[in-house]
Amino acid sequence: MRDDDRGVKDATEQTPLLDAAEAAPINERAEHVQHDSENTDGEDKPLPVWQIVALCYARWVEPVAFFSIFPYINQMAKENGRLADADVGFYSGLIESLFSFTQMLVMILWGRAADRFGRKPVLVFSLIGVSCATALFGMAKTISQMILFRCLAGVFAGTIVTIRTMISEHSTSKTQARAFSWFAFAGNLGILFGPLIGGSLADPARQYPALFGSVRFFHDYPYALSSLAVSAIGFSAVAVTALFAEETLPKSLAAAGRRGATTEESAVSKPGAPSIWDLLKSPGVPIVLYTYGVIALLAHSYTAIVPVFWFTPVRLGGFGFSPLQISLMLGLTGFSQAAWILLAFPPLQHRIGTNGVLRLCSVCYPFFFAVCPMLNVLLRADTAASRTAFWIVAPVLQGFGSGISMSFTAIQLSVNDVSPSPLTLGTLNAVALSITSGLRAFSPALFAGLFAVGARTQLLWGHAIWVLMVAMALVFTVISRFLPDYDELKRQREAAAERETVS
Repeated sequence: MRDDDRGVKDATEQTPLLDAAEAAPINERAEHVQHDSENTDGEDKPLPVWQIVALCYARWVEPVAFFSIFPYINQMAKENGRLADADVGFYSGLIESLFSFTQMLVMILWGRAADRFGRKPVLVFSLIGVSCATALFGMAKTISQMILFRCLAGVFAGTIVTIRTMISEHSTSKTQARAFSWFAFAGNLGILFGPLIGGSLADPARQYPALFGSVRFFHDYPYALSSLAVSAIGFSAVAVTALFAEETLPKSLAAAGRRGATTEESAVSKPGAPSIWDLLKSPGVPIVLYTYGVIALLAHSYTAIVPVFWFTPVRLGGFGFSPLQISLMLGLTGFSQAAWILLAFPPLQHRIGTNGVLRLCSVCYPFFFAVCPMLNVLLRADTAASRTAFWIVAPVLQGFGSGISMSFTAIQLSVNDVSPSPLTLGTLNAVALSITSGLRAFSPALFAGLFAVGARTQLLWGHAIWVLMVAMALVFTVISRFLPDYDELKRQREAAAERETVS
């Protein structure tokens, strides 16, 4: 959250200023807002740890719901659709992508709702919806039902935009790096535990015949236990959120949003809520959203390529890993990302700033991608020395290279800092998440397919995909130099607000 926005928020929560606004002259109110903003800018409130913990618990529901179906989606689609083996991949990929595609379509609506009606009711309602839809998915018996329930889960996946907004409003310029490192860690936990829950509880009558073999329900609905377990996690998050989470949008600001006025406009009784188009034209917003999209594309494309790349034989351009080796390398990646985000990001962001972290990551991205084909060349040498060198170098580079994951958290802080108003923070987060949801909907199939074409044709010895990835990473390197100065944006907005007050 920007400092000037935080000042208005703190004034609302800590003083009777806006509650008594109706009786105060317009200029006097504006002066009080500015005075309280100046007082709160230099005196950050402590991070409300238990509120962040409650929100992070709710945060992990979305990745658990998204990734839990991955271990069994192919078998479920084959059985429900009576599909040939050659057709399974198309339908399973379609069902996986529809969750993100539907998210993209509705994310802005959830953001607008959170700005209009408050964060907490929207969060609780969306958690209930995604929990119910996830439970229904496991009991689907046809492909059309699977598609319907997966899309329904995507419709209610407005949790993440609301949680991000609430964490922003709970934190300050000094605490937001730590708060969002926890937020990112909760997401990584969801990515880790989602597939574990889905795979360990799918078809329990066959996996655990001593426990569930006599239960007719699990023979008729072999994937119900997995989806019900994920749904139970979702409903536990509903309870935690309803009981312990605090509303972060003050009533006076919510009322202003419903009347169609921004925070600054409320102070001078000037009507007219900003449209999404006006928000997208706000200073600094376009370049931050563009950078957000580039980072999301790099992340989703790499995530789609790397398991196939690791599995592909060395002669075709991969590493030729066994499933166990892939699991171990994925585990190393997840552990390394968590360590970078939790331990390294907060002090690094404090030292060099949000833009400094993004620019550092933008320099590392091309090298990280370029290392992949180089390691394949090392394996192709097929000597004892080259194989030994590979197993020494590859894990180390993978662990250090995972530091680029700090860019995901840093760009979120940029979105918070560039938001023109607290009343637009939810909407701006929704726009950003719509971008990443759209990319997550198509990029896995596209980039996995491009890798397969390169491996089959042996274009550039099977390394053509990495040339493309390095080129995309260099785009990030260039655009990171044009990110806005958030302190300067703050000064410009304060000056504009002062001119409006005088006029």
